[in-house]
Amino acid sequence: MLPSLRTLRSLVLPALILAAVIILAQSTARAQGWDAGGSAGGETRIFLDDPAWPGQADDVQSSIILEGDFRWRSEDRRHQLVVVPWARIDSTDDERTHADLREGFYRYIGDTFTLETGLIKVFWGVTESRHLVDIINQTDLVQDSDGEDKLGQPALRLTSQRDWGRLEFFVLPGFRERTFPGRDGRLRGPLPVTEAPLYEHADEERHVDLAARWSHFLGDWDVGLAAFHGTDREPVFTISDSGDSLHPLYRIITQVSADVQLTRGPWLWKGEAIVREGQGDTFGAFSGGLEYTFYGITASGADFGVLAEYHLDGRDSDPAIAPPTAFDNDIFLGGRLALNDINDTAILGGAVIDTENGSTATLIEAERRFGSYIFLELEGRFTLNVDERDALFPADRDDALTLRLTRHF
Repeated sequence: MLPSLRTLRSLVLPALILAAVIILAQSTARAQGWDAGGSAGGETRIFLDDPAWPGQADDVQSSIILEGDFRWRSEDRRHQLVVVPWARIDSTDDERTHADLREGFYRYIGDTFTLETGLIKVFWGVTESRHLVDIINQTDLVQDSDGEDKLGQPALRLTSQRDWGRLEFFVLPGFRERTFPGRDGRLRGPLPVTEAPLYEHADEERHVDLAARWSHFLGDWDVGLAAFHGTDREPVFTISDSGDSLHPLYRIITQVSADVQLTRGPWLWKGEAIVREGQGDTFGAFSGGLEYTFYGITASGADFGVLAEYHLDGRDSDPAIAPPTAFDNDIFLGGRLALNDINDTAILGGAVIDTENGSTATLIEAERRFGSYIFLELEGRFTLNVDERDALFPADRDDALTLRLTRHF
């Protein structure tokens, strides 16, 4: 089913206003010597089943997504500014309609170090189906259930590149809450999550977190070691006094992690591991596996990669003690096809299977470029044989197809 005319009208006016603001900002930025770009896109998500929980919307959810990208650097290239505003206007879920400054920071590049201050985005990790060690940025979960979308993190980052590795130190002075679908939204449990979070520490969102990371290339090995102390990005949940919603509770944790990748010809061996304390008993978790690529499988030069990963997590199963996870004892099997054509056509598909109860989450992602600036993406997410005790169960009836068309400029 396509979005209704009324739905489209509700999206167009706010989108035009935001687009005009971004275009005006781009023109002004270019006049001041900035590099300016961005994108505008439309998205329709079609749910294949009726909603499971009271208050949820029906089968079609449409939205418009806008992003700007503004960059400046001095003539000596030592001083840089990066500003990346972002906004989504959604037809159904008020919580999904929001704006964010994904990045907004100043960077100074010295002879032996780099200093960044502002809102930054940092990614750690090597595995495909779970980013276990990635902890700096908060997840913008209302955007998508895969956890790939991140909010900008207030930070001071000091980086130094040495012969023996890259050192990074982080001071994180402000915490950002995880976003969740609203009462109207899909991909949630029977009780919606409130915007009234609870904190274990008296400083609440003002608690200053600390992190450090060392990474290095050692021949065919790519290795990273990290430590984090502060407010966990994953909350646990408590039921509200009224009993009709959940409060996210953010605890103080200490986490150490390691990630490693070995490259040997067509083989990629990957692994991530953490040890965390502060959420019940101290626990460990591991994600690891391999990717083997068959190069040039067609006359046009397409490549096909086979992926296999295993996930094990020792956290407490009580969501009031430790954050729920669907990766407690699971395997991931998948494949990646890159046509290597002029349109950058690529397809990724796979399934995460619980080895104990058989609960399965499948995905397919396909993308293709048209011309120089237009990108078309298709995503499908489906669940099979979900056990009612599994973390996937609340969204078992939220199988969906998503079509996204984006114009970059």
